Amino acid sequence: MSDNAEWCLIESDPGVFTELIRNFGVQGVQVEEIYSLDEDAFVNLNPVHGLIFLFKYRENEEFTGELDHENKNDIFFAQQVISNACATQAIINLLLNVENPDVTLGSELEDFKNFTSSFDPPNRGLCLSNSEHIRTMHNSFARQTLFELDIKNTGKDDNYHFVTYVPFKGRVYELDGLREAPIDHGPIPEGQNWIDIVRPVIQTRIQRFTTGEIHFNLMAAISDRRVKYQKELNELIESGMDTDDAAHDIYRLQTLISEEEDKWDRQRRENVRRRHNYVPFIVELMKCLAREEKLLPLVENVIFEHNRKEVMKQYEFV
Repeated sequence: MSDNAEWCLIESDPGVFTELIRNFGVQGVQVEEIYSLDEDAFVNLNPVHGLIFLFKYRENEEFTGELDHENKNDIFFAQQVISNACATQAIINLLLNVENPDVTLGSELEDFKNFTSSFDPPNRGLCLSNSEHIRTMHNSFARQTLFELDIKNTGKDDNYHFVTYVPFKGRVYELDGLREAPIDHGPIPEGQNWIDIVRPVIQTRIQRFTTGEIHFNLMAAISDRRVKYQKELNELIESGMDTDDAAHDIYRLQTLISEEEDKWDRQRRENVRRRHNYVPFIVELMKCLAREEKLLPLVENVIFEHNRKEVMKQYEFV
């Protein structure tokens, strides 16, 4: 993969992904974390436009389904040709295959989709890597580096990778930027939720990990619930119904809208903290402690506690 333009690693967090999607100019989508693959976990999330799955990457890992080299249904798929971009790669591959009136891509992604419509997956990936707008939005979530240490890491770091699962034209696809083509997981039977098709695929992948290991994360791209609840509220008010049930439903929807707005406000504040550079504050705090001759005793106390715990650990095995 090419590294001509630097892309940062970003955190697998629904608040990060939701704001990133909105920064792309997309309207009508939010991201929610999924803690269970049980059917009940998806009841209040429908419609689910796609799933974003993060897992510990293993080279030459076997996969289920069939590679659709011919791309029979003309699904949008861009290969990953740059490092650290798999999160945005997964999001873009998901968004550009959403077939729902709730979702508006916005001019940037619409133009990108139209411009690359005749490209093959590697060239779509190359075009994505050279998109200044997409790269800037992605890198806006770069974490501040507190200190640069001249220490070589001799250990082998774990690598993690994002893939997307989407329903498209009656079939379920897995879009993995490290593969050469979309992976077709088969048709969606009439009247059945596409989640029922993808559930065993993800479960099989999770079961490959050793018991006790947590090396995966699952998020769902769903319709913006604030918009959904507001639409239901407007329809209810316009109906002119003046009953206790209607009043209860109005109060319920207003509460749900307020909860969603509070959640988005919390996520936005958390994202600001993620971007903030705390180095000046930390340096000034250390200077203040040093002037008051409190810094050295604090450091010595930490070292003492660390050594004490290490000694206690040794006695535990005697």
